[in-house]
Amino acid sequence: MGKELQDINESRSTPAPARGITTAPAARILVVEDEAALSMLLSYNLEAEGFSVDRVERGDEAEIRLSETIPDLVILDWMLPASRDLKSAGGCGRAKRREACP
Repeated sequence: MGKELQDINESRSTPAPARGITTAPAARILVVEDEAALSMLLSYNLEAEGFSVDRVERGDEAEIRLSETIPDLVILDWMLPASRDLKSAGGCGRAKRREACP
């Protein structure tokens, strides 16, 4: 009986997708924050809402990530050390497609 209840609960909590409807990929967010606790808190809550989150702790790490791929949104710690380039270019530094970065 316990197994049957578990199967019922699982089927209720994960509804089957409707035919012909595809889910959109999760928006990608880059969190640039040097305080580990705050970075973790932001990431946890954003992921709980369905976003894909990438975290870095330093401005130079953010530059590298932005040169590789442009996220849908950047959350930048404005007081972050060594983030002058990120701030001066509207939040995207020397990213390949900086105009596409919010």
